[in-house]
Amino acid sequence: MKIAITIKSINKPGVLRDITDMMADCGINISYTHLFIEKDESASIHLELENVDDIETLVKNLKSFPVINDVEVHPSLDEIYGKRIIIIGGGAQVAMVAQGAITEADRHNIRGERISIDTIPLVGEKELAEAVAAVGRIPRVGALVLAGSLMGGKISEEVDKVKKEHDMIVISLSMPGSVTEKADLVITDPVQAGVIAVMAIADTAIFDIKKIKRKRF
Repeated sequence: MKIAITIKSINKPGVLRDITDMMADCGINISYTHLFIEKDESASIHLELENVDDIETLVKNLKSFPVINDVEVHPSLDEIYGKRIIIIGGGAQVAMVAQGAITEADRHNIRGERISIDTIPLVGEKELAEAVAAVGRIPRVGALVLAGSLMGGKISEEVDKVKKEHDMIVISLSMPGSVTEKADLVITDPVQAGVIAVMAIADTAIFDIKKIKRKRF
C-alpha cells in the first residue's frame, strides 16, 4: 500500500535518521521526502511511503518517539497535484505559455486528471541554465517548456542532460539559439505550446508526441 504522511517533530539532529531506521526495519520504502522548518522552529517532514501493511501501527510507532508531536496521514502529492509542467523564460512568453497550459489543464483536470503548472520568469544564460538543471531535481515533472527570445550555450547543455537523465518532454518556442535543436518539439505560438505540453502528458488526452517529435510548428 502507498500512503503519504506528515510528521511534526522537534527540530534536532538525528530525528530523520531515527524515523528512517524504524521504517527500514519494518520493510517500508520511502519514495519521496521533503523536510522544512516551520515558523515556530519545529520540523515538518513529508514522506511518501510504499509497502505499508498497517497504517495504524505505523502511526502509533511514530507517535511513541518523544521528539514527534503529531503524525498526519493524507493523499500523496501525486494524487493532489499530479504531473507538473515547468515553464521557464522571459516574462511575456512565460505568461502566454501558461495561459494555454492552464486552460488545457483545466479541461483535463475536470475529467479526473491532475496536472499542475509551475512558472518562473528569468533572463540570463547562467540563471536559465541553473533553472533547467534544477528541473531534474523537482519531482513529478512531465514536461519542460522553454519560453524565450534567445537560448543556447549552457542552457542547451543542461537541456541535453535533463533529457538523458529523466523521462521528460522538452518543448521550445521558436527562437534563435541552439536550444531548439535539443527540444522534442518547437512551436511558434506560445499559447499552442502550453496546450500541447498538457496534451503530451495527460492520460486523458488521445495524443502521442512521438509521432511529431523533432518537428516545428
